[in-house]
Amino acid sequence: MVLVLLALVASLASAVLFTTASRADDQPVVAPPTLKVQPGDTLWDIATRVRPGRDGQAAVAEIRRINHLDGYGLTPGQILILPRT
Repeated sequence: MVLVLLALVASLASAVLFTTASRADDQPVVAPPTLKVQPGDTLWDIATRVRPGRDGQAAVAEIRRINHLDGYGLTPGQILILPRT
């Protein structure tokens, strides 16, 4: 009885994993947009450039969140992940 139960659970788990993997294969993997920080760039400049017409403070907060930035300072050459539009 225990063996039958284990076989049933394993079959169910396999079906779930197969279904999830099939869905993942259907969608192409698209890398998030990035930007290389140039000398003189600020988060505000970048946020208003990549999210024109949107709330600048919200765009800055989103860039900081996506990139796990504690502060507002940037380093030239730093690669930032940008929010998808």
